[in-house]
Amino acid sequence: MKYSGWPEPGELVVGKVDEITDFGVFVDLEEYEDKRGLAHISEVASGWIKNVRDHVREGQTVVAKVLDVDEGSQQIDLSIKDVNEHQHKEKIQEWKNEQKADKWMSLAFGEDVADEQYQSVADALLVEFESLYDAFESAAIHGEEALAEVDLGDDDVEAIVSTARENVSVPYVNVTGYVDLECPSGDGVDHIKEALQAAEGNGDVSDEIDLSVSYVGSPEYRIQVQAPDYKRAETELEASADRAREAIEAAGGTARYHRERKTDDE
Repeated sequence: MKYSGWPEPGELVVGKVDEITDFGVFVDLEEYEDKRGLAHISEVASGWIKNVRDHVREGQTVVAKVLDVDEGSQQIDLSIKDVNEHQHKEKIQEWKNEQKADKWMSLAFGEDVADEQYQSVADALLVEFESLYDAFESAAIHGEEALAEVDLGDDDVEAIVSTARENVSVPYVNVTGYVDLECPSGDGVDHIKEALQAAEGNGDVSDEIDLSVSYVGSPEYRIQVQAPDYKRAETELEASADRAREAIEAAGGTARYHRERKTDDE
């Protein structure tokens, strides 16, 4: 998707060098429809420039800062030299992410999706999210819940969530904790098994959470949680240990939760 309007002064834009002259560089803006900017020779690189082609080449993708916009004369003044390496990398990554999101929109609604439908869905998502990429990433992690406040119909939400979960690589975090389970009764082993099943959630753990419990060495068991963020991972880890404790204590046993190993791996 390309913006139909104009960039704002101070904005960083991605463009492709279209023409190099003695007085500067013309750049086609990748994010805006039919928009072209000019970086004067003094804004291409720091210091004295003998030959502009020593610094840029035709077809090169650059990140530039918008210095001024004159809609009346259809002129956009750019600076390439005012963009540092960190800003360049960050903006290029942002641009690549939006290209991915544009592809996901086509997957969700079809390659021949009408411009009006595309724009309507995009506008609704951008009311709640900073970018289309953020919207799809959130949908991949949280499912329909992520789009609960977005003004879209159920079919549109389902299409976005389905596409997101099939195509978006979600960053996950892993946390580990341990719980000691003991039960002195004659059927204590069965009660411990039930407590471990409770720790694993008995099938009620959210699909976005990967939780497993494994034996370390009597009476210690390892709880491992993979979740979209640390806060959620820590919450799920503690909830798992609490479920195990409640189950074993109900059978007359004891439980102790801790974050560090007590016994050595066998």
